[in-house]
Amino acid sequence: MTKVSTGERKYPFRVVMSLGLASVLAFLSGCGAAEQAAGTGQAENGKTKEKQAVSVPVKDYTFDTAGNMFAYAEFELSGEPMVEALGLDLDVLDPAKVDKPSVFDYTAGIESYEYSEEAMYEVVEKSGLGLHLVNAPVIKRLAQQAGKKENELLAQRFVELADTVGYAPEEITRNMYPTFIEYSKGDPHYIQPVDTGKYADGENGTYIPKYQVDFASLRWNREKMDKTLTPAAYGATFLKQALWAGDFLGGTHKKDTDEELEAKSSTDDKDPNIRLGVSSVDGMQGMILAEQMWNKASYIRDSLFYNSQTGKFEKATGTAYDPKKQLVYLPHAVMVTENGDKEYTNAQALSVKDPRSILKDQWLMLWPAAEFFSMTDQREANSNTNPAFRAVYDGKPFPAAPKQNVDSRTDNDVAGNDPFSVNRDILLQVFKNIEVMHWNGKEGVFVTEHDGKQQGQHMDTFDAGYTLESLRIFQRAIDGLPVGYASGDDAKGLGTEEGKAALAMIRKQADFLIANMMDESGLVANGWTIGKGKDPEAPTLMAQTGAIRGLTAAFLATKDEKYRDAARKIYVAMDKKMWDPEAKAYKTSGDKYEYDAFTAGAVSGAFRMAIASLHNVASDKEKLPELERKTVISRYVDFYDRVIDGPALDQGMQVSEFWDTGDFYKEGDKSGNTDGDNVPQIQAGHGQHGIAPVLVPVEVKKGN
Repeated sequence: MTKVSTGERKYPFRVVMSLGLASVLAFLSGCGAAEQAAGTGQAENGKTKEKQAVSVPVKDYTFDTAGNMFAYAEFELSGEPMVEALGLDLDVLDPAKVDKPSVFDYTAGIESYEYSEEAMYEVVEKSGLGLHLVNAPVIKRLAQQAGKKENELLAQRFVELADTVGYAPEEITRNMYPTFIEYSKGDPHYIQPVDTGKYADGENGTYIPKYQVDFASLRWNREKMDKTLTPAAYGATFLKQALWAGDFLGGTHKKDTDEELEAKSSTDDKDPNIRLGVSSVDGMQGMILAEQMWNKASYIRDSLFYNSQTGKFEKATGTAYDPKKQLVYLPHAVMVTENGDKEYTNAQALSVKDPRSILKDQWLMLWPAAEFFSMTDQREANSNTNPAFRAVYDGKPFPAAPKQNVDSRTDNDVAGNDPFSVNRDILLQVFKNIEVMHWNGKEGVFVTEHDGKQQGQHMDTFDAGYTLESLRIFQRAIDGLPVGYASGDDAKGLGTEEGKAALAMIRKQADFLIANMMDESGLVANGWTIGKGKDPEAPTLMAQTGAIRGLTAAFLATKDEKYRDAARKIYVAMDKKMWDPEAKAYKTSGDKYEYDAFTAGAVSGAFRMAIASLHNVASDKEKLPELERKTVISRYVDFYDRVIDGPALDQGMQVSEFWDTGDFYKEGDKSGNTDGDNVPQIQAGHGQHGIAPVLVPVEVKKGN
């Protein structure tokens, strides 16, 4: 999130409350979702938009959890981490200074990055789009052991977490709805007026609205939720949580000044003036995300793996699992029958709605599990784990793994309920299932589905490409290499058998894409059917972005330049044949410009690959105009301005925003758009009571 000066701590929007109340759990919040808005001052004039003969109307308002969380993961990585890697001093970014120090810096470092963070909080803390953390397995177990009610135990747990990061428990925000697992779809419109009344004064006429300190008015309609548990949806949410928690907990800070420190050892927090987390506010949010992930992983491992032979759910067993004997995997869709409790909603029953294993589900589980594995990794042989992470998982505030699970052997592993052991079981079981259920080694392709008995015949280029990226992150995590924002860093790995297997699949699938899927122009086919060949339909944008992402992943994993060369060729072909300078968007299929969240996220990822890895460098024999960094950056800005923000207040994919991206609340200003851009405040557009700051499907139309 946007950094501000910590010389004077300003938290005027915190709510002082008593934690002694038995009902406190209904009021717990992350408290870091959009902090320090009052210290920013008044926004400069926003972007001025000329009237153009292009419109970007919303197609429908269905919130797709998997697509949104995937897109926002790419937006996050294409935000602050990218511009910082390009040399930008993040301290110069200010949401009040629109398009400063450049349009690109602001678009990436403020908009892309902060949209990403806020949308995650909407899902896991505000909307109610899932099952309440009170009912999560770890909380239930701890409550039973302590002889307490679940809500009392969770309240106590939050107080313990606050202490580890030097955060005052009485500053915790009200009426949070923390989830431990999320539903597949919902309607992001708010069901009651958003409480925009003044809570506290800011600067230069700005103020903090009550909804930022009390989430009660930010719920979504439970009757319009698709109460299905899909691995792609809860997995993509898991990915967002893992990326942000890694950011928030990747350092320590001084308790008295909140100054961020680089962790030197896992025992730094023994110093009474050093606390976990990069700051007290970010640390608190990181701890809440870590608590949610621990409970999420426990629920997935213990309750959502499915045996297609018996038709029953079974516990994942990780290192002990042998898929050749019996398949136990994550099915595509599990229907939830709720218990009827509106305040602390839980599942009364689970039933398998679709027993297939779908590749998109599996890679969107492998990626976050790998990220979380790296964060919780306590293996004795791994010297690369950030000491700040080791401090979080050394027994306080989260339990350490049993010694048997972190030594160099696997034959002595034991079942564990600690975060590392639980997540390891998921990670290894999902990896083994991808290897057995979706990898066709003879052909060298990842197939899109498996019905529980036999493998399918079709490879989808987009999913195959992103499977390569997920396997790259898996290989790095299992071999003890940095992931998260540092997933491109070089280090010496452990050389595990699983890592070697992942690299072998990466090479073979990447080789297949190069040898079989590219046409003379450089575009790739949408898919491949074993025994028939390439899909006959015209190439789509999704296929190109997936191939670019996958081949770049193969290059980063193997350092083999042929994969970079191929990715560069596809990017150039995509840019030449699909970019429309009038629409300022890529054609998605034929002459259509139809964008959903998955497409938007994939375009963001492709831009980042071009800017970071595929752009022209001195050693390139051929300098391609489309891969000049300034050209890619101009595409990034134009696409974001046209498709994401849109050309009008009621258009574009990002349907609302608030002060993290410059839309401050000001005394006497009823515009609902104080920064003057084309994205309204959350209460001001797209419905009677406004709408959450998320992505919805749009179509770019010319000549309107």
